Amino acid sequence: MQDMKEWKNKNNLWHEDGVIYGIARDNAYTTPAKECRYDVCFVTDSAFEDGIIHLERLPNGKYLVFEVPHTAEDVQYFWEKITKTITNTDQEATFGAPILERYKFALVEKGFCEFCIPLLI
Repeated sequence: MQDMKEWKNKNNLWHEDGVIYGIARDNAYTTPAKECRYDVCFVTDSAFEDGIIHLERLPNGKYLVFEVPHTAEDVQYFWEKITKTITNTDQEATFGAPILERYKFALVEKGFCEFCIPLLI
């Protein structure tokens, strides 16, 4: 995440339309911490060929979105309670697709981020 933040700042891309996604590729409850994979994406219409950035498409589908204060404590609490939180909704989540952490410029400036939980369609 820190590398992405530095890259977007270097390229003057962090503005009111800016969005960063964090994508956990593995289940942290079943995968050892050193083996967990995590991708960071920046949404842009610009083309880059700098050897650092790779093109990827975000998973399509419907998501249940939670807005969370962007603090280490609140994010940790969210991850600890996610299963219980989802079971208290009338939505059926799928854990076969990655949960997306979304950092929109406007929300980050207000101290918040979002978690997008994939839903069964």
